[in-house]
Formats: sequence, C-alpha cells, structure tokens
Amino acid sequence: MKKYSLANSLRHLIWGSALALSLALPLTLSAQDIQRATPEEAGFSSAGVQALADGMRAAVDEGNLAGIVSALLRDGKLVHMDAYGYQDVENQIPASEDTLFRIYSMTKPVTGVALMMLVEEGKLSLDDAVSRHIPELANLQVAIEDGPGGFPVTEPAHHEMTVRELMSHTGGLTYGLFSRSQVDSMYVAANILDANGTLKDMINKLARIPLRQQPGTLWHYSVSVDVQGYLVEVLSGQTFEEFLQERLFTPLGMDNTGFGVADEDRARFAKMYQSTPNGLQEPSAADALGGDYPDPATFFGGGGGLVSTIGDYIKFTQMLANDGELNGVRILSPESVTTMRTNQLPAGMAEIPGYPGNQFGVDFAIVADPARNNGMSEGSYWWWGIGGTWFWIDPVENVTFIGMIQNRNLMYARQLQAISKELVYGAITERK
Repeated sequence: MKKYSLANSLRHLIWGSALALSLALPLTLSAQDIQRATPEEAGFSSAGVQALADGMRAAVDEGNLAGIVSALLRDGKLVHMDAYGYQDVENQIPASEDTLFRIYSMTKPVTGVALMMLVEEGKLSLDDAVSRHIPELANLQVAIEDGPGGFPVTEPAHHEMTVRELMSHTGGLTYGLFSRSQVDSMYVAANILDANGTLKDMINKLARIPLRQQPGTLWHYSVSVDVQGYLVEVLSGQTFEEFLQERLFTPLGMDNTGFGVADEDRARFAKMYQSTPNGLQEPSAADALGGDYPDPATFFGGGGGLVSTIGDYIKFTQMLANDGELNGVRILSPESVTTMRTNQLPAGMAEIPGYPGNQFGVDFAIVADPARNNGMSEGSYWWWGIGGTWFWIDPVENVTFIGMIQNRNLMYARQLQAISKELVYGAITERK
C-alpha cells in the first residue's frame, strides 16, 4: 500500500497533541441504545481489537486522513469505538463520536429500507413497472449507438424497467459521472442531481433522456436510488425527508441524520480532504461533491444526500442485523430484510463490475466469494460512500463494522476498507 506523508514534521507535532485529546472524548451512544461487550465476551482477542484500532489510527498518523471514527459490533454489542485525529485540521477540531459526516452512497440502503416499508404495506411490488407509479418514465427509448449532435440513436425498451431493476441498478439508468456515453453527457448537461432542485425536477429531466442500456441487461451504478426516493414521495404522499424522519429516524432515535446541516450543528460537520503525494489537501470544487448541505434542503437525494454520525448509523445497521428491529421498534419484517440481502441480479449476471466476488441485492452489495473479499463471510452485505465512509454486516459471524472518514481519494478509501476487514476477521477467536 502506498503511503503519503505530510509536508512537514511540524504538522505531525500539532496533530499529535490533539490526537491524545480526541481519545479522551466521551462516548455519547447511550447504553440503552446499544450494549457494550469486552473483546473476549464477543469472541475477539483484546490484542486483535487493539490492532484494529491501531490500524485505523495509522491512516491518520501516516498523513492519509485527517481523522477517523470507527465501530465494531458483534451479537448487537459494541466491542470497539474509536475517534482519532481531526474533523477539521486547520481549526484543530478533533474527530468525535458526534462528528457529522457526509455519508453519500451509504444513504442508498436507508432509501432501500424506506421503499421496502411501502412494499410491505402493499403500495407496490418489486415486479411492478416503475412507470406504473411514475408515468413520466413510461415508454423511454434506449441508446444503441452514438448519433449526430450529441444525441444517441435509440430503440424502444424491450420492457419497462421494474422496481426490482431500479433497486439493483439494472434498470438502464446511469449517473453521468462514472462512465462515458452520450447519455451520460446528457445527464451532465441536464444537471440531473441539482442540489437546488427537487426530486420531481429530476424525474422531469430523466423523462427526456434515453436509457443508457436495455433494462435488465447490465449492472450500472446510477441515479436509481434517487428515483426510489421519488417513488416514496409518490406512494406515501409525503416528501422523502418527511417520510424518513417520521417512519425511520425518529423511531430509531437517529437524531443526527438528515439532508441538511443546521447552523447550530455546523461546528460538528467534518471537513472534506483529499490525500495526495504532497499531503492532505482540500479537494477542488469539482471534486468536493454536493454543496454545503443547507438547512432546509430542497433536494432529498436518496442516492447520496444524507449527513449522519457513527452512532446513528450503528442504530440503522443494527436494525438490519436484527432482522428489522431495534430496541423493540420494528421497521421491517425479517422477510423484507432477507429480500434486501438476497441477490437480485438477472440470470446470467454473475457479479457486479468493479467488485470481484460480489452480487447485488436491494441497495446493498452482497459477498458471493469470501476469498476475494478479505475474509467477509458469504452473504455479508455492505456498501460505501464516495466521501470514504463504509460499512458491512456479516450475518454469519454476526459482525458489523462502520468506518467514517472524509477523504476523496477513492483508491486509498478502498485500501483502508480492505485493511479493516483483514484486521476484524484476524481478531476473531470464536467463529460462529
């Protein structure tokens, strides 16, 4: 793994004094929310859990991260929680359990849970055509080759994209960010995910743009989950923000999760950095992603719009790990959680591009081959965000891990994810 160094030793000295302070910060996740266990009680070695903490802290000490907050749970009990480094280097603000992070695509599983709640209520089926509920997306054309003037040659869709395809990124949509095609260019020109617009504005734009590929033929990362957020609005009669607050965040006690950051919370909002060969830098405006999260927000991006804390995300992931329930509050049925973590790819799609040994469920990746996934058990489900945050839930070992960072160096974020997995599974002394 390539290591980057800070530009000068003085910065190391400044960091060192504040790192000790960050370790003394109190943990605010209340005992009634999540119980705690010693490593040995949970089937880990203390030395292994310490190696995990040291491994995550090393990313800060080596100058690759400003700060990191991480948590490890097993059997629903917290075994490791560590906050290290800074959420804001320039202003010497230590990272803490209360630090607010842009979780970007870790918003996607939240949106998936919201839509599955409506599936349970009979408001829709996974095999419904999306256009049954969003008529604007009926009869979309599909690009087949580049055409003149930046507009692709098209053909009719072989079938209307389904909700199942929407929730597994196989519906034919794209992002405009991670691939190159005339359709992607049209997304960029339309400013599909306009932070100053609304989900309805996004739908109106999508209705005028062809699909990038035929529904059901390819896994392609996309704005599908933002469309899911609009589906929630259509089916519930509430804004997506209102639905999440009433039906998910308030019941689970996720008091620090939302689409905007209020003025009184700005001091807890982590700064975005990018690790480079010349040390940590603030990313360019083009790489910073997503504006300044005004409160109130207008665009409730189901694919990447939430800000959260590690404590809140622990509650969300433990609800899933508990088959849809946390502290007596049931959000989903066990059957719905099982559906979410079951492969939804069409026949013939063995794995998703860019993630060897992984299939895809409802807004999660699912491990199909542990040998290519740093020891994660088959059936583990996980995802990450473009700002560096990541998590996984292992239903075999009953382990959950969450890492929160703010760094736009995607290659380094992937390396850190791999390190965390190796250290977690290396610390287990009692296998299930």
